[in-house]
This record gives sequence, C-alpha cells and structure tokens, in this order.
Amino acid sequence: MRVIIAGGGTGGHLFPGIAIAEEIKRRDEVAEVYFIGTEHGIEAAIIPKEGYPIKYLRAEGVVGKSPFKKLRGIAKTILSLYDSYTFLERLRPDAVIGVGGYASFGPVFTGHLMSLPTLIAEQNSVPGLANKVLGRIADAVCVTYHESISFFPKSKTFITGNPVRAGILSGSREGAYDLFSLERNKFTIFVFGGSSGARTINNAVCGTFGALHDLKGDIQFLHQTGKKECEAVRETYRKWGFKGTVTAFIHQMAEAYAVADLVISRAGATTLAELTSVGKPAILVPYPYAAGYHQQLNAQRLSEMGAVRVILDHELDGETLAKNIRELYTDVRVRFEMQRSSRSLGRPDAAEKIVDILISLVKQSTVNRRQPVIRMKDDHHLSVGGEGQIKKNV
Repeated sequence: MRVIIAGGGTGGHLFPGIAIAEEIKRRDEVAEVYFIGTEHGIEAAIIPKEGYPIKYLRAEGVVGKSPFKKLRGIAKTILSLYDSYTFLERLRPDAVIGVGGYASFGPVFTGHLMSLPTLIAEQNSVPGLANKVLGRIADAVCVTYHESISFFPKSKTFITGNPVRAGILSGSREGAYDLFSLERNKFTIFVFGGSSGARTINNAVCGTFGALHDLKGDIQFLHQTGKKECEAVRETYRKWGFKGTVTAFIHQMAEAYAVADLVISRAGATTLAELTSVGKPAILVPYPYAAGYHQQLNAQRLSEMGAVRVILDHELDGETLAKNIRELYTDVRVRFEMQRSSRSLGRPDAAEKIVDILISLVKQSTVNRRQPVIRMKDDHHLSVGGEGQIKKNV
C-alpha cells in the first residue's frame, strides 16, 4: 500500500500524521508512506528525522492574514493544486490522508478529483477552514470530539480520537533523568508552550520563582522555551538558583512526559491527546488566538472532567501559577484524581481506528473499480457491499 499524508505547519497537525504513519508501517512493513507539507512548516525539520520522504508544496495560509497576504495565500493555494497533481500523478498512491493545515488542502482536493480514496483527521472541537471544506468531499472524516460531528456529514464521520505516536506511551522515567540531567529525588514540572514555545508561559514560570523560593530544594523544571527566549529564560533560572533543564526544543517527548509529575502547557489537541494517553495532571493555558477558540474549548472539556486545571492566558501571572503549582505539589490525592480522570479520557488506540477506516476505504475503492456499475431505472446505483463496505463500528 502507498499512502500520502498531507498537512502540518504545527506539531498539532503533524504529529497525528506521524502516528498514523507508524500504525500503517506496523501493519505492513513494506507499505510506502509519503508526507506532503511546506518548507516553512515544522514538518520540514521533523519528517526527515522520522525517516519518511517528504514533498514540498507552494502553499500559505489565508485565515487571519492581511489583505495582501490573503491574495498571496490564494495564489499559492492555486499553485499547490498543480504541485499536488504532479506529486500524485507520479506517486500513484492508494489513498490520501489530510491531517489539517493549509498544506493539506491541495493534496486531498486533488486526490478527490483523481478518484483516490481520501480521509481527513480533525483534532479539534472546531475544525479549521481547510478541513471544513475538505470534509464535504472526503470519503471519511475522523474526529476527536463528539462536538465536531455537526461540522461534517454524519454518514461518513467517525469518532476515533486523536492519534498519538506509539513512542509517547513507552517513555522511560529512569532514562529521562539521565537524558535531561535531572535529579531523581525532586518533584519534576515539565513546561512547554508548543513547538515554538510561548512567551506568556515562559514569563509566568519565571515569575513563580519568588513565591516558590521555599520549595527550591524540592522541585525542578524541564522547560522547553522555543528558540527566541531560551537564553533569557535560562539566565532567570540561574539568577534564582532553581534546578532544571532549559532547552529550546525537546525531541524526546516520551521521556519528557515520563519524568513529569506535573505538566504546564498550552491546550493544543495533540498535547491533550498525549496528556490523556499517559495520564499526567496538568495546568493548561489555552492559546487565546486559536481559530474558533478551540484550545479553550478543548481545555474546558478536560477541566470539567477533573483532569486538568485551566488558567486563561490573560489571567496568567507568576502569582497565580505559583499558587496552583504549590497546591498540586502538596496534595498528592488531588494529583492522583487528576491522573485517573486524565487516563479515562485517553484514546491510545485512535491511530488503529483511523487505519482500520483507511484500509476499508482502499478495499472499497478496489472493489468499486472491479465491480460493474448497474444502473437502475430510477438512475440510482447499486451499492457495493462485502469487505469493501465501511462499518461504523469504531
């Protein structure tokens, strides 16, 4: 089987695609998986390290852009259709999967025009523009939340959960201590604001040091800052004498989760899927400018279930964050309940469900190509059953 996975731009779109690719390769070692993205998205740095071939489109976003950038984005979208056709015609894939972001539009739309099986994965409660459009033409839509169903045709929409990379579930706590140069006898707080960091979170964490000074000997941090602020944040740690490892980017997320007693992060869909799969208590600070406020909606759902605490971005400061850290550090029972609630919401089998649907689409497409179409008097077609029929049992 040969499959194209299109999309990216951010880790929230890309990492579910990698999880799907891993599941495809787990089932069929000789399967070929290609990624399509852009040279300026996170996929350009991540996918080559994962060992998958990647093709680059000329594509840019249009949502939230200035009029000039919107026009340029529309022009690039047209060019992306040409690029997509060139790639698909040469690769001749069995299916095309879109995982969100503007880079997914061209390949999925072109795949549909070429009568290839198409599937999209939606990670958020409220889908982005690309998936809203593609959901009407794709053969199957896989969503994370029940609330997303209303945006897509119900007959082809499946609640699968958000796929998580297999390695996330197998991180070693002992190995992480050595990997990140952390001490074994300290309460460890893992801080990250997405693949590029988050200034608001960085500033708030640095602002807790005065209020948490009495805990300096008991806690430590693993802090992903993003490139721009890494050295400044590192210097603040040195100034206050807090223990921890400060780095621009962490590739070994499985170990980072494994070593964490508490996580402080944004509320991107992939982050929440990973947190609930490993069952970590967390303080979430939703990104306030996410499309459709989807981070806030995602976080609120977990908060209502008792799995996380939520601090809105405009309410976040060092004092508020320090108060929450102190309470969760001192109350083991609360952390345990949060952990239990988090695990109950996790869907570690999401990638398996999505690949089940993918395989059904490919089989159905193969059967349809072989099956002669029988035209009835009322101009309806007989549907093809058997192994090619997708069953909504996920």
